[in-house]
Amino acid sequence: MSIGILGKKVGMTRLFGENGEVIPVTVIEAGPCHIVQVKNKETDGYEAVQVGFKQKRENLVNRPVRGHFEKANVPPLRFLREFKPGSVENYQMGDQLNVDIFSAGELVDVSGISKGKGFSGVVKRWHFKGGKASHGAETHRGGGSIGASATPSRVFKGFPMAGRMGGKRVTAQNLEVVKVDTEKNVLLVKGSVPGPTNGMLMIRKAVKA
Repeated sequence: MSIGILGKKVGMTRLFGENGEVIPVTVIEAGPCHIVQVKNKETDGYEAVQVGFKQKRENLVNRPVRGHFEKANVPPLRFLREFKPGSVENYQMGDQLNVDIFSAGELVDVSGISKGKGFSGVVKRWHFKGGKASHGAETHRGGGSIGASATPSRVFKGFPMAGRMGGKRVTAQNLEVVKVDTEKNVLLVKGSVPGPTNGMLMIRKAVKA
């Protein structure tokens, strides 16, 4: 697996292809990112590269965290995530990662925290059909019976019921990179990506391409 980059979801727009087709794209402010730490098996037990994104004020970090950034000779960063590129020999602390690690036409995987929907019923959360809408029906959007009779006399684990919806880590796979703007650090990806506007994203080269 290759190293990736962190970014922020700006919003969605559209582009027009050469033959006039409409291409829906998501605008991602990707980088610049800094390598804050390079982990290896001798000291950490595994190999990984810690990448930081979005600079923040020094008075917002305590002294131990500030020392962590000073060791890599980078400013305090708001978001820290780890990538496992397989081999960390080619990466050094303090190196900068830009959007030019991607190119137009290649496929990427984009991970983020999906929009939270709050407590939702079974119709919205699991697309249940619901009950009758006619007069006299007492259950319209309820889940109905969940019993399993005398055998096995219990509700199976994982049964679809009402509960908290969204707010989970989601990965959109095999999204095509339509355009890379190295001057503005902008990545245009075909289709939608998880999360709300201004949500943080992890962009990596597609695993299942």
